[in-house]
Amino acid sequence: MNVLVTGGAGYIGSVLSRILLEKGYNVTVLDRLFFGPDSLKEIIDQISFVKDDIRFFDPKVLKGVDAVFDLAALSNDPCGELDPKKTLEINYNGRVRVANLAKKYAVKKYVFASTCSVYGFQEEVITEDSGLNPLTTYAKASMIAEKEILPLADKNFSATALRQATVYGFSYRMRFDLAINGMVLGYYRNGKTPIMRDGKQWRPFVNVKDTSNAFITVLETEPELVNGQIFNVGSDEQNVQIFDLAKLVAEACDLPFNYDWYGDCDTRSYKVSFNKIKDTLNFRPQTTIKKGAKNVFNALNEGKINPDDPRMITVKWYKHLLEMQQFLKDTQIDGVLL
Repeated sequence: MNVLVTGGAGYIGSVLSRILLEKGYNVTVLDRLFFGPDSLKEIIDQISFVKDDIRFFDPKVLKGVDAVFDLAALSNDPCGELDPKKTLEINYNGRVRVANLAKKYAVKKYVFASTCSVYGFQEEVITEDSGLNPLTTYAKASMIAEKEILPLADKNFSATALRQATVYGFSYRMRFDLAINGMVLGYYRNGKTPIMRDGKQWRPFVNVKDTSNAFITVLETEPELVNGQIFNVGSDEQNVQIFDLAKLVAEACDLPFNYDWYGDCDTRSYKVSFNKIKDTLNFRPQTTIKKGAKNVFNALNEGKINPDDPRMITVKWYKHLLEMQQFLKDTQIDGVLL
């Protein structure tokens, strides 16, 4: 089976692509490589690679593709606010384009990488049927993309949205702007972790390997169970308040619990039910928060990750790319970044 992964060089995509290869799938990765090609260097000879943008790529890439995992996006809430117009162009228009083209080219299954950020702030435990309350451009883009993509589903085209919990764990395109990973980096560097005020906010979490396996579970499930459906991806046990999360990460790293407050009080807080994906698809995450955090801590200690690589803080790297784009304009040098 031929699977196209947009954003396949990214934090989740680089892990997902490897798991697909291990399972015997033929993998094509489409990625702009905003963060460079390093995440694919070990598998580049095993995949088909297309360096392109979901907004502009030649649709012929989709010929012969059986399934699309659509992960390409400007990732996370802070990044989405750097240039809201650009975020909507890529995360909304770009991914709706991919879905429509996938249907046109007779792709059988399309899986959209959405986010639990669409829930924003809510006090009750949230299910897939709960009202949405997106508080950022990133979340709003995912919400409106879902609303256009899922109605494309029919008997010949299976469309599914996976609303992922906040992801954590080791990846080949590492990120330290995610809550658990950032806490691990804080303990590694300073023996204490940063905690966003006021620490009482609830957030659901899922390991990067587990969420990758959720995409594959949808792929390998009969269409009638997933077509036109939305699934929250995570586990009830990994709904955690941020202050308590920092304690868990300290335990995972075998370090005393020390912390610094930062930022204003987070306006996002939500507890999510993952019963639907568990009951319908028998999907259960296998990695605990402590195990995933320990893996990242060990990778830092073993030199597998360069903690000073500027690309590992996504918002800072996007700022750099935007500055470079302005530089190219000011100096009248041709070049396209974002």
